[in-house]
Amino acid sequence: MQKLLGSGALSRFRVVDLSQVRAGPTCVKQFADFGADVIKVEPPASVPRGELYVGARDGADMQNLHRNKRSITLNLKSPRAKQVLEPLLRTADVVVENFRPDVKDRLGLDYKTLSAINPRVILVSISGFGQEGPYRDRPGFDQVIQGMCGLMSATGTPEGPPTRTGASVIDVGAGLYAALGAMTALLEREQSGKGQWVQCSLLHVGVGLMDYQAARYLVEGDVAARMGNEHPTSMPTSAYPTADGFINIGAGGDDMWRRLCRAFGQPELADDPDFLTDPDRVRNRERLNGLLGEHFRSATTAQWMSRLADADVPCGPIYTMDQVFADPQVQHSRIAAPVVHPRRGEIRLVDQVVKLTRTPAHIVSTLEDKGGSNDEVLGELGLSAETIAELRSEQVI
Repeated sequence: MQKLLGSGALSRFRVVDLSQVRAGPTCVKQFADFGADVIKVEPPASVPRGELYVGARDGADMQNLHRNKRSITLNLKSPRAKQVLEPLLRTADVVVENFRPDVKDRLGLDYKTLSAINPRVILVSISGFGQEGPYRDRPGFDQVIQGMCGLMSATGTPEGPPTRTGASVIDVGAGLYAALGAMTALLEREQSGKGQWVQCSLLHVGVGLMDYQAARYLVEGDVAARMGNEHPTSMPTSAYPTADGFINIGAGGDDMWRRLCRAFGQPELADDPDFLTDPDRVRNRERLNGLLGEHFRSATTAQWMSRLADADVPCGPIYTMDQVFADPQVQHSRIAAPVVHPRRGEIRLVDQVVKLTRTPAHIVSTLEDKGGSNDEVLGELGLSAETIAELRSEQVI
């Protein structure tokens, strides 16, 4: 696969991707979509345990996470791996890994070792619980962290059990925070000329994603409880049943509340003493929801969407995934990007979320076959064809 030189905002950078599963690849995807030369280092087929994949190689998850990357194979445990890895690391701007901390040290991929090889390199380490502390050696897993950061205790209905979210928000959040850290380090390097170690843990990310719920506890001592679809401090913000489904309403704030009442044809409801202010509506949410439920059941979701849009009240339907990609705004925004897979033909992937007007991101290739760029990349590093053949015969690559 040809490098994406000149095709994006980050084309001058080389990223070595040593990561697995979801958080690390999500981080690296931010670089790959904007044209960085991303080299994914994978274990050869001769390594028994191999890499921790997310589904089949040609499957949706792997294709979405690993587009726009070149692939080489390398047995990091082999003594001869250094013959490939060290020249590669000398050319790297960023190295991304999400091994457990002790694995990184054993493989000689710790920051002290890497910086001795390349003082300008930025090492990004994503871990479950951090590089230090009593939990440093524990494996990190999205759902486990959802429980430990408070997210599951605040998700679900009041009478129901703690509930995970419907997507891997901790892993994805960690990848995005790590990418932000790496890009900040690259920006700082323009002044200092030096690399540094960027660290990100799933636990810290999870607490960070709790945002106002975490702040409510730290500042006010309020412990978040499960509220179903309702907002803990601003009402009416919830999902309400309509004549043919459900509708989400975000009418927090007194002005929006008054607009909602006018859309109902009952402006006087805004002056009810129980509903005058947000704290009043939160305190009297049971009576409020009873009244709103009667109103919303009187018409379909589409009818309410039209009325509330005219009244400038935030609202929206509750979609299944097929309905998401059928929505005219989603289609207009080209959120599903087409790309050609060598075996599956044209498939669609979730396009890069961040839009740049002058140097936009592009999805130009699917996940390459394992080791598809071995000869190309190793040749760039100065290894002869004879040496490459020798490494292959010894199952180093």
